[in-house]
Amino acid sequence: MKKNTFLLILFLLPIFGFSQVQWMTISQALEAQKKAPKKILIDFYADWCEPCKEMESETYNHPEIAKIINENFYAVRFESDGNSTVDFLGHKFTNPDYKGKKGKSTLHQFSKYMNINMIPTMVFLDENTDPITSLSGFLKAKEVEPYFSMIASNDYKTIKSRQEWEGYQKKFKSKIKE
Repeated sequence: MKKNTFLLILFLLPIFGFSQVQWMTISQALEAQKKAPKKILIDFYADWCEPCKEMESETYNHPEIAKIINENFYAVRFESDGNSTVDFLGHKFTNPDYKGKKGKSTLHQFSKYMNINMIPTMVFLDENTDPITSLSGFLKAKEVEPYFSMIASNDYKTIKSRQEWEGYQKKFKSKIKE
């Protein structure tokens, strides 16, 4: 019986593993970008944030979204009120007022630098680490899919007005079935 259970888990691991986003730190993403340029997606979250947890489980790990992210972005999860040290574009960021894991801490200097006013927030950077855009609040997979696709394909560079964005959304063919 134990052998059958083990074989079942071993068989299912690749299926479930594929729909997982391959997260890394900001320093890992910047180093990877030097070797193979890609856009960077930064997910600003907090451990105490329920919408952040829902985004992780329902949005980022939706098979279609995870596939788009893994193929087109270096995905970074950043704890917006955490205690890590970040070296970014010649600046060193910390959280000198960090209070520990017992609740909300002050916002990390890197979060402030990236203009994070609420969580969850996604920030998209291009291959040169220049900002593209950000999306804030809990968003479902179907809601973020056009953004991920537009940014991954560079279509965002051609959309100059709200009318063009609405036209893009109408032409967009969702792969997500809810």
